[in-house]
Amino acid sequence: MYNFDITRPTTVDEAVAALSADEAQPLSGGQTLIPTLKQRLAMPSVLVSLTAIDEMKGITEGPGTLKVGGGTTHGDVAQATKGSFAGLHTLASKIGDPAVRARGTIGGSVANNDPAACYPSACMACAATIHTNTRDIAADDFFQGMFTTALDEGEIVTAVTLKVPEKSSYQKFEQPASRFPLVGVFVAKHADGVRVGVTGASNNGVFRWAEAEEALSSNFSPDAIEGLSVSAEDLMGDLHGSPEYRAHLIKVMTKRGVADAS
Repeated sequence: MYNFDITRPTTVDEAVAALSADEAQPLSGGQTLIPTLKQRLAMPSVLVSLTAIDEMKGITEGPGTLKVGGGTTHGDVAQATKGSFAGLHTLASKIGDPAVRARGTIGGSVANNDPAACYPSACMACAATIHTNTRDIAADDFFQGMFTTALDEGEIVTAVTLKVPEKSSYQKFEQPASRFPLVGVFVAKHADGVRVGVTGASNNGVFRWAEAEEALSSNFSPDAIEGLSVSAEDLMGDLHGSPEYRAHLIKVMTKRGVADAS
């Protein structure tokens, strides 16, 4: 590590003011940022910890919606959604290990937009709204590519509101060492149609599988996507799996998700 200053504001306004300092960077659960600092891939002079901001924590149910504070941990999300929101409960309860789930937050995950992060697929499938200290952004507009979002400099994710589907399932084919998904698929059946969010597969980050959504909206059954295929173009390839392998996994995980949700 190296020398830096750290501040721990207790309100969003204080955090925004602290982030206006030169080379300041927000710190949420730190599950990505701390390893990045250790490798000198980022060297901010000031870390602004968001962990003491109570207004960014907690979960609120609304008419057909679930609003999750940006500072809410994965473990708290898993506990709050048990028995009520199957897909999100599975997603949150299988992130990393207990230590990661006790520290990592939904706001940090969404803001970082790792191409293999789990939450972005839920946001896309559940037509989420990303709330910041200045505005509300639809998930379809928020995620803009690998590690890229619509956030401006100094803008903080304060909460995420998801539309609660009639049925949902999250299926993750995980890399056993990192527990990140080689492919993760979130299937959500809403009253107005089906949405399918895919993570872990694309060089462009999270995306929706539009062809599957159309087929499943007419017939919510694994058989509905039997004749479909995913193009391997722009999918990631590494020692864990080729683009073609990931394309195959997207279809397999989607079928499993539909069967599980049904």
